Amino acid sequence: MAKFALLVELKAKPGKESEVEAFLKKEAALVRGEPGTLSWHATSVEGEPGGYRIFDTFDDEVAREAHLNGEAGQELVVHAEELFSVAPKVYRLQVVVEK
Repeated sequence: MAKFALLVELKAKPGKESEVEAFLKKEAALVRGEPGTLSWHATSVEGEPGGYRIFDTFDDEVAREAHLNGEAGQELVVHAEELFSVAPKVYRLQVVVEK
């Protein structure tokens, strides 16, 4: 069972939605190479233009930190100002129950 998770809130700059979605597809490719990342989902928020969320899960804190400090996490930091109207908000979560 996954024990740790991240929820990242993103708000695309107006007109940058297609660039954000292309960026998220590249992020997905990077995350596929992370053995400690159990699941990774990038979503758009219905009814919230430019709103996106990333949700990912991990077995342990070591894997979560490796993800944050790895290539995908660093790419988010590097491209944040270019793509997003506000800084990404990262929530560190502990999984209570999963299906």
